[in-house]
Amino acid sequence: MREVVVSAPAKINLCLGVGAARPDGFHPLATVYQAIGLYDQVIARSVDDGTFSVAVEGDDRLSISEVPVDGTNLAMRAARLLAARHGIADGVHLTIIKGIPVAGGMAGGSADAAGALVACDALWGTSTSREELRAVAAELGSDVPFSLVGGTAIGTGRGEVVTPAMARGSYWWVVLESEKGLSTPEVYAEFDRIHSTKPPGEPAVPDALMAALRRGDIEQLGAAMSNDLQPAALRLRPELEQSLAYGVEGSAHGAIVSGSGPSCLFLAEGQPHATQVAGWLKGYGLGPVSFAPGPVPGARVVTR
Repeated sequence: MREVVVSAPAKINLCLGVGAARPDGFHPLATVYQAIGLYDQVIARSVDDGTFSVAVEGDDRLSISEVPVDGTNLAMRAARLLAARHGIADGVHLTIIKGIPVAGGMAGGSADAAGALVACDALWGTSTSREELRAVAAELGSDVPFSLVGGTAIGTGRGEVVTPAMARGSYWWVVLESEKGLSTPEVYAEFDRIHSTKPPGEPAVPDALMAALRRGDIEQLGAAMSNDLQPAALRLRPELEQSLAYGVEGSAHGAIVSGSGPSCLFLAEGQPHATQVAGWLKGYGLGPVSFAPGPVPGARVVTR
């Protein structure tokens, strides 16, 4: 039985500007993505009978039981879409080994979809161009194209239009996970309620943030980070505000809710400083804490 193993990283948003909902229900976004070194693995095994299936493994603290294993699973949808595009008759069994928090605002499902596209393309030998893979990815979800690309990039449209950003240096991120996830649709619904009387303006990436990335200035980057969904996430999970404050108190250069939450991110100077900030947060017993470097590449084959 032939198999391909792909590693796919978590996504964070250094800034996330959100506009008013469009007629199609999506919100226009202006965001800066960065891929960081927390990974899911996607293992694709060839199946001759044409069936598609998925299994999920990993640490129970990551709420893996919440990941669907039916046709709604984003990785399975990705595999089916690629097979249909190339007229592939074979099926595939996908095993997803979770290392990215589930429903944590770090695009774990999108990473799995990107991983499935890369794995199945290698498994079936379809030699799909990167540009075509990104087009397929955009059909699956707003964050999936970036999960293919990785690095640091600007996202526009609903997030699916990805352009590499001019950025220098590397960064270390401390991630405070939550034992209970947040539904992205619920956070957006709360965002809409907050702005029901005064619609949000056109989203834009802050100039100060881009200047910080061009210089590799950690302090300026920490000061320039922003997330328009953060007020909505804090309304739904008020305790996160205290978590962010603890991180700043523990010497982080910046603190922000990751995407739609509830994971919280803290910017550190380097690995020793990340270890220090993580230790400080662990002292409060708030939840699982990890740290990882960024930027890292997008979904990549590691074995075949």
